[in-house]
Amino acid sequence: MPNLAFAGLLDVAWRDLAFEPFRDGVTVHWLLKGGPVEPSVALLKYQPGAGVPRHRHAGLETIVVLEGIQSDENGDYPSGSVVLNPVGTEHSVWTRDGCVVLIQWDLPVIILGETG
Repeated sequence: MPNLAFAGLLDVAWRDLAFEPFRDGVTVHWLLKGGPVEPSVALLKYQPGAGVPRHRHAGLETIVVLEGIQSDENGDYPSGSVVLNPVGTEHSVWTRDGCVVLIQWDLPVIILGETG
């Protein structure tokens, strides 16, 4: 498989991409859709007030916030932030006003509970 390249993605090129439902209030555009034991890379678009319930990372997760602010129990991450969630870490994720993130995960997360 050749390398994949996405010109302008960190600027605004993601706005022209098609997104599909992912979770309640969150849509996804897959850049590389792995399987149960393969890495995935995607863009996630969160509507205002959307979030992901508390979950544990079975593999490294890397997030680049492209627009808006994503938050978790450790703080707020504005556009341009890079967030690394190592294996075994847990958190829930939310956004007050909506955000778009580039996300890569080595393995799917394990959902532990609903956000509060």
